[in-house]
Amino acid sequence: MRALTFLLLLAVAAAAPAGDRAPFTVNDLVRLERVTDPRISPDGRYVAYQLRQADLELNKGVHGLWLLDLSQKNGEPRRLTAAGVESNTPRWSADGRLYFLSSRSGSQQLWRLDLRGGEAEQVTNYPLDVGSFRLARDGRKVAVALEVFADCDTLACSATRLDAQARSKARGQLYDRLFVRHWDTWKNGTRSQLFLLDLGAPPTAEPKLLTRGVDGDVPSKPFGGDEEYEFSADGRAIFFTARIAGKTEAWSTNTDIWRAAVDGTGKPENLSEGNPGYDVAPTVSPDGKTLAWRSMKRGGFEADRFRIMVRDLAAGGAAREVAPAWDRSPGAMTWSGDGRTLYVSAEDLGQQPLFAVEVKSGKVQKLTGPGTVIGFDVGPHFAVYASDDLSSPAQLYSVGVRGGKATRLTRHNEALLAARALGGVEQFSFAGWNGEKVYAHVVKPANYVAGRKYPVAYIIHGGPQTSMGNHWHYRWNPQTYAGAGYAAVFVDFHGSGGYGQAFTDSISGDWGGKPFIDLQKGWAHALGAYGFLDGSRACALGASYGGYMVNWIAGNWPDAFKCLVSHDGIFDHRAMYYETEELWFDEWEHGGTQYEHPEHYERFNPVNHVAKWKAPMLVIHGGLDYRIPYTQGIAAFTALQRRGIDSRFLYLPNENHWVLKPANSVQWHDTVEDWLKRWLG
Repeated sequence: MRALTFLLLLAVAAAAPAGDRAPFTVNDLVRLERVTDPRISPDGRYVAYQLRQADLELNKGVHGLWLLDLSQKNGEPRRLTAAGVESNTPRWSADGRLYFLSSRSGSQQLWRLDLRGGEAEQVTNYPLDVGSFRLARDGRKVAVALEVFADCDTLACSATRLDAQARSKARGQLYDRLFVRHWDTWKNGTRSQLFLLDLGAPPTAEPKLLTRGVDGDVPSKPFGGDEEYEFSADGRAIFFTARIAGKTEAWSTNTDIWRAAVDGTGKPENLSEGNPGYDVAPTVSPDGKTLAWRSMKRGGFEADRFRIMVRDLAAGGAAREVAPAWDRSPGAMTWSGDGRTLYVSAEDLGQQPLFAVEVKSGKVQKLTGPGTVIGFDVGPHFAVYASDDLSSPAQLYSVGVRGGKATRLTRHNEALLAARALGGVEQFSFAGWNGEKVYAHVVKPANYVAGRKYPVAYIIHGGPQTSMGNHWHYRWNPQTYAGAGYAAVFVDFHGSGGYGQAFTDSISGDWGGKPFIDLQKGWAHALGAYGFLDGSRACALGASYGGYMVNWIAGNWPDAFKCLVSHDGIFDHRAMYYETEELWFDEWEHGGTQYEHPEHYERFNPVNHVAKWKAPMLVIHGGLDYRIPYTQGIAAFTALQRRGIDSRFLYLPNENHWVLKPANSVQWHDTVEDWLKRWLG
C-alpha cells in the first residue's frame, strides 16, 4: 500500500504544472525523513545508514536503520530495524555483522545483526543506558560509554543511586563547582566514562572501567559521541578525548587526547598536554602507526580553526600539522584504506564539501560540489556521503576516492517534494565592511511570478561563528518562508565560518560592528539587485546570536523593518555572563570576565538602547535553554511591554536552545508566520 501511495504521489506531482503545486509548509518539514550516518560494509557491498522519521502522535523523531545493496543497480534501500522503535548508530564489525544501539529492550543497549539471517541479538543488558560505543578492529572487544558515579564500583551501584534520587522527596542538589547545568540538563553527579566489554561475554557481564581517575566526561558533553574515542590497531590501547574538569570546566576549552591500556595497567597518558585549546577526535591509521586528530591552538576559543595533527605512534615522535596553509576548519575526519589520505568535511564559501587531504604533502582536493555534507564513510574505491542543500533534504551519494562524478543512491522524500513548489535559490556577494567580499543567499517565494513585489524575511544566523549557507535546515528553513509567500535573504556576515580564520576572528569583541555593517550593506545590495524584494514589507528574524542581533537592530536600526523576531536572543550582556554555563564563550568574545572588563560587555549591549526601540517584536524562548537562559527573553519582552510596543512572547517550556519536537516546531512556525502576516500582509 505504501509503495502504491508513493507511485500515485509521483504521478500526481509529474502531472501538475509547477505553478499548481502546493507550497512547502512546516507540516511538510516535520514529516520529512532525515538521512544521516552512512557506513560502508567491510566488503564494500552494503551501506547501512540511519533514518529519522517523525512520530507525530508521540511528538518526537524515531531513528531506524536502513540498508542499501550497492551490487544491485538502482536498488531500493530496505528497512533493517522495526518501525517505531529507536535504533541508531550503525557500525560494521570486521566479520560483516552490524552493531547498533536500540531501545527495543526498554533502555538503550547494544545489539548486533547478522545479515546472513536471524534476528538481532542483544549484546548488553545493563541497568544503565549505553550512550555510544566503538568496536575494536579484531571484533573481540567493544568500548561503551555509560553515565556512572565515580565512587561506584559497579553499574548496579550507579543505577541504584539514580533510582534513589528519582524517588527521594528531597529534591535539593548540592554543588561545589561549575557546571551546575549544561546545555539543557542539570548535573546530577554522574560522569560519562568508557568501559570495556568482551563481545563473547554474557549481556549482563560487568564491563571493565577504562577511564578510571579521569575527572571529566568521556565522550565530552553535550554533543560528543563515538568519534571521540578509538582503539589502537592491535586493540591493546584506547585513545580518547577528555577535558579534566577540576574547578575550571566552565571556562576551559582545554580538551586533550589521552591513551589508556585496555588491560587496566598504568594511568591514562596525555598525548597533547602542551596545547591549551581543543584536541578532539583521535583516529588511528589502518596500519596502526599514526594517530590523527583535530586541534585548536588557542585556549578558551571554541571557534578557532581546527588543524589536522598527526603523530607517529611507533616512533613516539612529536606531533606535526598536516596542510598548515589550508585556511579551513575540518569537521568529521577518517583515513583512507592505504593510510595516505585523510578525508574531511569543512565549511567553504557557503558550502560544506568533502575534501581529500594528503597526509605527507598536505595537498587538498575537493571531492564534492555545492551543498552541505553532513556525514560520510570511505571505502577502498569510493566514499558514500549524505548531502543536502537549500532545495533538498539529505540524500546519499557516492563518489570516487579521487573525485569524479557523484552518483545519487537514495530518494527519500522524493514524492512529497515533487508535489510541492519550492523557492528558487541564488547565492550572491557584495562589498561588506571595509569593502571586503561577503556572501549571501536569496530564496524566491514559491510559485514566484516575475514582475511582482514580495514581502521579505531577513534571516540572521546564530553561532555567530558558523554559516547559514547552502544547507537544508530543520529549524530555520528558508523554504518555509518561501512557501508562505515571502522571499528570504540571509547573509554570511563577518564572523561566519568557511571564509578563512581571519574572517571568523573579526567578530570577537565587535558583535555590533562589522556584522551589523554587513547586514546593512547586504540588505541594501539585495534590494538593489532583486527587484522582487519589497523593502517596505520586511521583517528581521534570528536566533541565538541572530536573536541578539535582532535586539541590537531594534535600538540601532529601528526604522529598517516593519517587524522583528528574536528567538533565544541575548538582551543584556552583563546578566548573560552570570547566567550562561559555558563561560569561555563570553570571556573570549568580550575579552575577559565581566567584572574585570565591564566596558567590553556594555559596548554592544542591547539593553542600553531600549529607549530607541519601536518596531513590533515577537520574542521566543525555550525553558530548557541554559546557553541563553529564558530570563533574557522575558527581559526583552518586559522592555517591549513597558515601552508600549506591540509584542508577543512565545515560551516553549520543554525546548532547549533549539526547537526539536514536531508539535512545538509547528507551533513555532505558525506563530512566526502569523506575526509576519500581521505586519507584512
